[in-house]
Amino acid sequence: MPARHRTLRLSRPLDLALTLGRLRRGPHDRCLRLAPAEALRATRTPTGPATLAIAVRGDRAEATAWGPGADHALDGLPDLLGEHDRPDDLVTDHPVVADLRRRLPGLRLGRAGPVVEVMVPVVIEQRVQSVEAYRSYASLVDRFGEPAPGPHREVRLPPPPERLAGLRYPSYHPAGIERRRAEIVRTVAARAAALERLAALGAPTFEARAASLPGVGPWTAAETAATALGDPDTVVTGDFGLPGLVAWNLAGERAADDTRMLELLEPFRGQRGRVLRLLRAGGRYPPRRAPRAATRAIASH
Repeated sequence: MPARHRTLRLSRPLDLALTLGRLRRGPHDRCLRLAPAEALRATRTPTGPATLAIAVRGDRAEATAWGPGADHALDGLPDLLGEHDRPDDLVTDHPVVADLRRRLPGLRLGRAGPVVEVMVPVVIEQRVQSVEAYRSYASLVDRFGEPAPGPHREVRLPPPPERLAGLRYPSYHPAGIERRRAEIVRTVAARAAALERLAALGAPTFEARAASLPGVGPWTAAETAATALGDPDTVVTGDFGLPGLVAWNLAGERAADDTRMLELLEPFRGQRGRVLRLLRAGGRYPPRRAPRAATRAIASH
């Protein structure tokens, strides 16, 4: 199948790495490669697999796609790149947030496409260090994904949901995923179509209903929505480091819990998710008081 091409005229500045960075599962992600002005993504669309290459050149995004899902991936380019995002809705005189807005004008909130492609690695990140989760997901992609269509051998397609749903626990164990998380991945993958329908209803509905799935809960639902749906008000609770990041930047407080974080974000209601993205991208973390915890090697136990 020949390559398809599309040029998108950008309505305002775009920092491609910042905008798509939340989709990348670690520096060696098999499905998404990012450079400051270029991206290469392998994804599954409703019309089939696709590889999407994006290059930002001034006020244009040049995109090329391969595979049966190429046209669908190109049609979704404006959503993926946040062309419909409205950053000017965040009006603030808070010095830190206002400074981040000024310094990061190209940070956009976009829609990522297949929500299950975001949700599966988020499930794998439950209760473990990020580096460990990244290794686990990369292992699943290597073993159960496929070569992406087109000439770019450096990216692979994520495993199809039906494959993940059908795997028994012994197939997850070598990737360092214990039985509990394996069962949640299988649950999410088995409900991929229903989750896509929920995502179409908006972030609040998605969060509320997805959080009711066995083993999912509010953190996984909100982290998925914040990453995949482009909602400017989604707040992730239950995250180990996020309350401290918010409290340090918004109030100069070294430590906080979710309750305090929500209090500090309340003046930004309607744009709380955007504030969190700005803080994650450019805010300062409070000084460490203890060394980072060691990672675990589940598969060796």
